[in-house]
Amino acid sequence: MTRASPLLPGLLVLAGCAVGPSTRVEAPAARPARLEDSLTAGPAREFLDSLAVARAGEPRDSGASLWVPRPLALDSTDDRPWLAVLDDSVLVTLVESALANNRDLALAVARVREYRALLGAARGELFPQIGASASASKNQSVFGTFTPQNFDVVRITADLAWELDFWGRLRRQAQAARFDLQGQEEDQRAAVVTLVSDVVSGYLEMRELDQNLAISEQTLESRRATLALARRRFAEGVISELDVRQFEAEAAAPAGRVAEFARQRAEKEHQLGVLLGRMPGPIPRGRPLAEAVRAVAVPDSIPGELLLRRPDIRRAERELSAALSRVGVALGNRLPRVAITGSYGRQRQDFQDLFGTAAEVYGLQLGLTMPLFTGGRLLNEQRAARARAEQSRARYERTVLTAFQEAGDALAGLRLTRDQLVAQHTQVQALERALTLAQRRYESGVSSYLEVLDAQRGLFSAQLALAQTERLYLSSTVRLYKAVGGGWERDPRR
Repeated sequence: MTRASPLLPGLLVLAGCAVGPSTRVEAPAARPARLEDSLTAGPAREFLDSLAVARAGEPRDSGASLWVPRPLALDSTDDRPWLAVLDDSVLVTLVESALANNRDLALAVARVREYRALLGAARGELFPQIGASASASKNQSVFGTFTPQNFDVVRITADLAWELDFWGRLRRQAQAARFDLQGQEEDQRAAVVTLVSDVVSGYLEMRELDQNLAISEQTLESRRATLALARRRFAEGVISELDVRQFEAEAAAPAGRVAEFARQRAEKEHQLGVLLGRMPGPIPRGRPLAEAVRAVAVPDSIPGELLLRRPDIRRAERELSAALSRVGVALGNRLPRVAITGSYGRQRQDFQDLFGTAAEVYGLQLGLTMPLFTGGRLLNEQRAARARAEQSRARYERTVLTAFQEAGDALAGLRLTRDQLVAQHTQVQALERALTLAQRRYESGVSSYLEVLDAQRGLFSAQLALAQTERLYLSSTVRLYKAVGGGWERDPRR
């Protein structure tokens, strides 16, 4: 029995190591994003709260119950269950259709499959590479002054090539490919988050345009009725032609807005059709904005750990880990490589004797190669890999800071848009009452047409502004959804 070489244990230990820095990424301290009461000045805060309290018993109220702080549960980053927050089954159906048919999402899924195959290719280099070769040749050789020698060779062999990964270069290469795949998977998650938010935002904008169109048509009908009254009073000699012309001009304004909002709504439907992966056409509707606003329950804080699960943060983390792995690859390129090569087969002068006796050929070789001089190429490749790792670390830290900024902005937007919504609800109701009074005074001849015109203008503008704010409030929930990288669930203990 041959004695084992004393170098073998050392080689086995080296084979279990991998050169290069650790790929572990330390997550930053996660501080929860909270809503502060100091977002609004004291007197304004007291007045806004008093409006909500004063209107709590009114039948049309949707602002008094808007601000219901809820904590966020930490176990939900799924995208579709989040849509239950808006409580619109039609919207859920549209999102499901988009997830099944959107072309950008299909592209992200195909890219994940590509990187999964690349990972398999990188792992394949860790195993022995076995192949087969066959050749037939006719040769003539000359040796000194001897007569030229003619001979034929037929050869069939099985070939082996196996690089022993003592320094972990190949393992680092496969590790980097695995992090690349995980990064693409996070890109796919980000594509889902973006798609869901785009569909929801487009749907909310379409519903706002529906509401604007209805407001304009209602305003047009109201002004046409006022114009008819003015014409009767002009025929009776009660008012002048100037009053009639003023009412005609005011009636034309909402008519123009009807055409404008109808055009914008058609364009928004076409845009949603592309997101849904189908040809442009009618889009079904669900609940109106006001009902969706009442269904939203707003959180008062976002756990920091939930933010760290955002797809963009995870993608940046995987990019950093992959870059650190490639530093190990670059370092391994500067170290010796140990490889086993061999072949086994048959060789004779013709096919008839190929599988006869004395035709066996084989070879087995253990080789070592080491770069001695490359003009600084390998050293600079290693330096470049370290610089890329430093860039990836900076991108990761910037992505984390941006995530916390977006979360804070989303929470602030929800709170302040809610305050704006409460104030505008109050303004609309006050102007509706003012218009009713102005019309009664005008019909009884107590006031001039100017009071009616002012009340109509103010109410029309306030109603459009209210529809916009309702959409902005719901869109703020979409921003919060994107800020946490997916959906959230209410704390079951509440």
